[in-house]
Amino acid sequence: MIWLTWRQFRAQFLVAAAALAAATVYLVYSGLSLRDEYHDLTAGCPAGGCSDANQLIDSYSLPYWTGCVLVLLAPALIGAFWGAPLVARELETGTHRLVWNQGIGRGRWLAVKLLLTGTAAVTVTGLLSLLVSWFAAPLDRIGHDRFTPLLFAARSVVPLGYAAFAVALGACLGLFLRRTVAAMAVTLAAFAAVQILVPLAVRPHLEQPVHQVVALDADTLRSARTLGFTGAHGPSATFVAGIDMPDAWMLSDSSPVQDSDNRTLTFGTQPCRDSGHDLPSEDCLAHANLHIAVDYQPADRYWPFQWIETAIFLALTIALAALTTWGLHRRLG
Repeated sequence: MIWLTWRQFRAQFLVAAAALAAATVYLVYSGLSLRDEYHDLTAGCPAGGCSDANQLIDSYSLPYWTGCVLVLLAPALIGAFWGAPLVARELETGTHRLVWNQGIGRGRWLAVKLLLTGTAAVTVTGLLSLLVSWFAAPLDRIGHDRFTPLLFAARSVVPLGYAAFAVALGACLGLFLRRTVAAMAVTLAAFAAVQILVPLAVRPHLEQPVHQVVALDADTLRSARTLGFTGAHGPSATFVAGIDMPDAWMLSDSSPVQDSDNRTLTFGTQPCRDSGHDLPSEDCLAHANLHIAVDYQPADRYWPFQWIETAIFLALTIALAALTTWGLHRRLG
């Protein structure tokens, strides 16, 4: 049964292995060059706070984002092209009956297919994630943003859980739809929906966010990206993300600026007016006892979140495998 599954699956695996080899050559070559430039850049400032740091990120943005996109796409494509045909193609062509008549039970037939395909999926995705994490390590030390939703899903161990889940999802949908193309399309749509839902509605609440009131002193105001005024009715000052919390995940892009009496700052109440300028000066605002409230996940929760989310997807994988096993006996009994 293992040999038969391998014969059916080897073409897809060889294509994935070739793609992984090409990505390895590209990212290793770029990564070695990146490390040389990073070493030169940080020779006089080990903390990575040099003025040319952003230029280094821009220089390697192509391999950086290419690697991230590959890790994000890999589980989705694996679920569609490996998981969905796993059972659907057998049912669609009727070849499953031949195997079952050779003394191989349904449970063993499904278990071998899921284990072999799932192991290959986790291995390929894990190697790709490890490669991208290695390449991006110098840029992570500069950007301090690996906890952000897009990058979090493309690093470390979480992609392994995504890959296992994608295979189980595709196999389950293939069993109930019994059409390969339909199962592939639905798998892609369902996996994309999960990938959008999890960072928006699940991941921020895996642990209670930290709530902190930040005073807007002169240094904080200068490190901010924007201090503007918004709102159609009684516009209020809004402080856009710029608080210096390295590697933390800021859960809100902006927060209203409040004064010492917790009143939201508006055009009518703002304490500083510079003639000829749309915005008050930073020095004036720094002496006005202003503050904002921010919610964030601190940097030291990065790995706990990685393991928790991986465990969630592995639990979903087991549940989908159990549902597929049940459906195989009940629907085809």
